[in-house]
Amino acid sequence: MSSPQPDAIIRIKNLRLRTFIGIKEEEIANRQDIVVNVAIHYPADKARASEDINDALNYRTITKQIIQLVENNRFSLLEKLTQDVLDIACDHPWVSYAEVEIDKLHALRYADSVSMTMSWRR
Repeated sequence: MSSPQPDAIIRIKNLRLRTFIGIKEEEIANRQDIVVNVAIHYPADKARASEDINDALNYRTITKQIIQLVENNRFSLLEKLTQDVLDIACDHPWVSYAEVEIDKLHALRYADSVSMTMSWRR
């Protein structure tokens, strides 16, 4: 009998989106560039031996949900945006761990970005 495999990890890398994020007048009036990175861990036991999409976690569906959330809403805080994306990432019952990092580009004068990272474990 074989021992259980470690979780498979889906990584959504550098998903570049635009949204309303911040509290300053300029931020409320104009969309800003953000970069979303997501890591989702799940066992993938069925998918390892299958060619059926129903046996795998569908990263396209998850990505579409993230895009819809980000582009159709306004956020004052990076923390709230990050938590809302994390809620999508860990929604499926197969997910054992999820981590989201969101970069708000050009948030500080001398920095490329400011980022917020949050994680969740079942």
